[in-house]
Amino acid sequence: MERSTAENTGPSTAGQANALAALECVYQRFGDPQQMVRHGGRISEVTPMYYRVRGLSKTARLGQIISYRSHGSEYRGEVVRISEDDVIVAPFEHSAEASLGQAVFTTGTLEIRPHASWRGRVIDALARALDDGPALIRSAPQGPAAMPRTPAALRRQRVAEPFLTGVRVVDLFAPLCLGQRIGIFAGSGVGKSTLLAMLARAEAFDTVVVAMVGERGREVREFLEDTLGEAGMKKTVAVVATSDESAMMRRRAADTAMRVAEHFRDAGEKVLLLLDSITRYAHATREVATGAGEPPVARGYPASVFTDLPRLLERAGPGETGHGSITAVFSVLVDGDDHNDPVADCVRGILDGHLVLDRAIAEQGRFPAVSPLASISRLADRSWTDDRKRVVQRLKAMIARFEETRDIRLLGGFQAGLDPELDLAVRQVPLIYDILRQSPKDPPAMDPFADLAAHLKAREASHGG
Repeated sequence: MERSTAENTGPSTAGQANALAALECVYQRFGDPQQMVRHGGRISEVTPMYYRVRGLSKTARLGQIISYRSHGSEYRGEVVRISEDDVIVAPFEHSAEASLGQAVFTTGTLEIRPHASWRGRVIDALARALDDGPALIRSAPQGPAAMPRTPAALRRQRVAEPFLTGVRVVDLFAPLCLGQRIGIFAGSGVGKSTLLAMLARAEAFDTVVVAMVGERGREVREFLEDTLGEAGMKKTVAVVATSDESAMMRRRAADTAMRVAEHFRDAGEKVLLLLDSITRYAHATREVATGAGEPPVARGYPASVFTDLPRLLERAGPGETGHGSITAVFSVLVDGDDHNDPVADCVRGILDGHLVLDRAIAEQGRFPAVSPLASISRLADRSWTDDRKRVVQRLKAMIARFEETRDIRLLGGFQAGLDPELDLAVRQVPLIYDILRQSPKDPPAMDPFADLAAHLKAREASHGG
């Protein structure tokens, strides 16, 4: 009897040992025991902007990604609000087929791991390829250090090295430096995107990151193929979220572009980041925040918009010692040509300068429609020599005098010979405006001061003859 019992229990003990060994192998494979358990909940409410999930309040964190499967496809969203009873999730897809009672699970935070091979590629806000190229290669995980991090203020390099953009009106009146952050402020249809395209041709950079946030779908290929061209795309990473995509995708596109730029900056490269437009990023942030129940505080914008803007913008600029820099150009769509719009006012106070596009200049057919008087670069003194600074001050004084007497001259109240300074302005300012005209098809200006001097000298000689 004892023998029979031993024989019966032997195989059972061996089976238990095998099962424990298999469980141990699975445990070691995951490494982190928390990954073996997926926290989940169920959808309790669905709206066009968000859905509520019950059962995740104790474990969810803001910014975590939530996923569920429906009809063989996976849909994802981001946690934007947590309450005691449920969490609010903003979906990445408009067509998210969420239904009441649907089981959802947390999948951690969104991980963007850029790679050098991303140059020449077009990706979406979730770092998925949009072009017909091969699968994207991703850098090896680097732990928490790989998360977005603004360089410490006292560890950042100082901005000191100027560069030429090739756009005469910018290089003359608002010159830029590597690591500077500048905004292009304008209403709709005044030429922001065209000016951005001209700035993208600057040769001072190793990598260019273009973020098209809320842009028209038809403009994407035109910008990438015609404006940047094959040569420009070789060193460009384009992040695209068109106007028809969800608010979360448009909001995420700016962050993804900044993470790509940070990757190349930390590798020691000089990076140019072009973000068109920061206003549409603010609109997307507003949609997400109001959908989560946040009240508006300024012209319909919730307070979180004015918290997220400096967080994003401060990540650009010079890196820490030994790293590269991110020179950032943000286009700002001024609603109704009101330059005191809350978003424009907030962004202007953070950036290192602003280029103002004037609709009146555009209506005169002068492009780029940059106003030399209203545009400012806070780092211009690091680009100008003393002589050039005096020249620019003199040019601005002549332009100001010319513009403030425009109505009087149109009414016939101007008489030559009474005011020598006004006579000089009337004679030379139109010539200055003429040399400032430039189109994307024109070659970049390599020495704008020399071009201006040669143009004025030639026209004065012609006038004198």
